[in-house]
Amino acid sequence: MKRTVKILVPALTLALASTAAVAHPQAGAHAHGFLDGFAHPLTGIDHLLAMLAVGAWSARQSNAQWLPPTFIGMVMAGMLAGALGMAIPGLELGIALTVAALGALIAFAARLPAGASVAMVGAFAFLHGNAHGLELPAVSSALGLLVASAMLVYGGRLLGRVGPALAVKFSGAGIAATGMVLAAAL
Repeated sequence: MKRTVKILVPALTLALASTAAVAHPQAGAHAHGFLDGFAHPLTGIDHLLAMLAVGAWSARQSNAQWLPPTFIGMVMAGMLAGALGMAIPGLELGIALTVAALGALIAFAARLPAGASVAMVGAFAFLHGNAHGLELPAVSSALGLLVASAMLVYGGRLLGRVGPALAVKFSGAGIAATGMVLAAAL
């Protein structure tokens, strides 16, 4: 039990300290340096939870070693598309729903075929990356964002591996509920 508390308390603290859905297309909302990009996924609860959830869910999947690098790669592709001006209609709602879907996958311990998992995670990552690319188009901020994103995804993977199954499922339910609240708030 102490091990679970030591693992989950920092993750929950980070999640509660984040702000809701502030990480999206608002021209001039942020500076564009490495640290701005690095802080971005840590300060937006939607991105924070999505990235932790991808990692946690991937830890519970068989043959899921490609999910974390797929997520990071597709975040990068989405960022490039956003930086080039591609804006996806309904982006905010789509991002909130990815949080809800990933949380539900964890809560129900869903297992999908590897190809379907990679395609889904890639699509979710593209949405998140697109929002970041629209807001933080500078290369330095993109690099910061990718570093923080990788840390969150692989941190979530560690939590998914070492956390008790029931605690991971409850965390997934909380993530799903948060995603639905974010979607309802839009």
